[in-house]
Amino acid sequence: MTTNSVLASRDLTDLMAALRQVHATGRTKSVEWRLRQLDGIGRLVTERENEIAAALAEDLGRNAFEAWLGDLASTKGEVDYARKHLRRWMKAKRHRLPLNQLPGSAWVQSEPLGVVLVIGPWNYPVNLTLSPLVAALAAGNCAVVKPSELAPATSALLARLIPHYLDAEAVVVVEGDGQTTQDLLALGFDHAFFTGGTEVGRKIMAAAAPTLTPVTLELGGKSPAIIAADADLDVVARRIAWFKLLNSGQTCISPDYILVDESVRDEFVDKLVTTIRAFQAGRTGGMRIVNERQFDRLSGYLTETRGTIATGGRTDCRRLTIEPTVIVEPDAAEPSMADEIFGPILPVISYKTIDEAITFVNKRPKPLSLYVFTTTRSLGRRLVDSIPAGGAVINHVALHLLVPALPFGGVGASGMGAYHGEWGFQTFSHRKAVVAKAMKPDLRIIYPPYTERAKKIMRKLV
Repeated sequence: MTTNSVLASRDLTDLMAALRQVHATGRTKSVEWRLRQLDGIGRLVTERENEIAAALAEDLGRNAFEAWLGDLASTKGEVDYARKHLRRWMKAKRHRLPLNQLPGSAWVQSEPLGVVLVIGPWNYPVNLTLSPLVAALAAGNCAVVKPSELAPATSALLARLIPHYLDAEAVVVVEGDGQTTQDLLALGFDHAFFTGGTEVGRKIMAAAAPTLTPVTLELGGKSPAIIAADADLDVVARRIAWFKLLNSGQTCISPDYILVDESVRDEFVDKLVTTIRAFQAGRTGGMRIVNERQFDRLSGYLTETRGTIATGGRTDCRRLTIEPTVIVEPDAAEPSMADEIFGPILPVISYKTIDEAITFVNKRPKPLSLYVFTTTRSLGRRLVDSIPAGGAVINHVALHLLVPALPFGGVGASGMGAYHGEWGFQTFSHRKAVVAKAMKPDLRIIYPPYTERAKKIMRKLV
């Protein structure tokens, strides 16, 4: 099979038929095939690091180290974890039968779903495309990979490299725009996995509905960071600034706004501004934004804010860059506080009480991530327990994403379903319940016609 930037409907139909034929042979079910595919992804991100870094630089303006940190290291970690645990995941899980079902045995076995679709995003176009693929192939599926057209250099690179590292008859890359995605969904996959924005996620779900294709949606939302008065503000400033600036803030789990105790607001803002400037030392200009549409949206947030800009605020439409910007006390209804920012802009709002902070967050759609900073353990647990979110971290940011043993996913508007590690394996597997019985004994009492005595016995047994 060959990849193509533009495939007609007939081509896509033929592609799906060929993939289903491959899956029907059963060759993707063996542990050996699955391990070979995992090894292939691991070798791809290791051997082609320089080419991947160059593509990410072209698409997103990232340097080579940030390419490794953001896209390659975590992908390799997913591969290594899956290789280590795959055989255990594949084993049937035995379960006891109730007394009225004995003699016999029961188990649950995980089976591949069939042919699945992985739709990648533009912001981490390698990691967030290949990590779901790790799960899909570990589960023994054939797959169509649809990279984001908004990262064209990376999309073209994946289309060229994947056939060299993976089973080219079972894993196919299809490039194209949003219409291509809609055409693919119309084919009726056994599962569709999408990473991207909430609005597009709604379109994905609607397009999957006519064929009853189950979906996993990894979306976004306004992930808050709540800072208590007892937090170590120097540490907090470093940890928030570090991750907020990664990939120009274009990260789904990036802190989207800060809620800080009013008694330490000014001190925290000073430390945050100082830290951002230190992290940007030696760097000229702003941070690269993916395209003009996103640049205009973010620039509009700065134009319309009623808050105070503590640092940054300058933009360059020719270079599509925006300085790291801190907005203090924006209006809660203005665009930067109503929409997911997805850029190097960070609003800071003060609160009087913890209850006020909890209410503020819970009045909004459920976030993908929650970050809590406090030296009081009970307060940290209270905040995590009181605020629904896809995941949470106490006294740091984003680290839950880097633990393969933990599920990663959203809730409500921030997504549905989860992956990473065994959670991803289960997402792309069907858990089949099996009960095995012997031919003997064969109690006649369970068959009609039922005598009164038989009815009484069955009411006690069943």
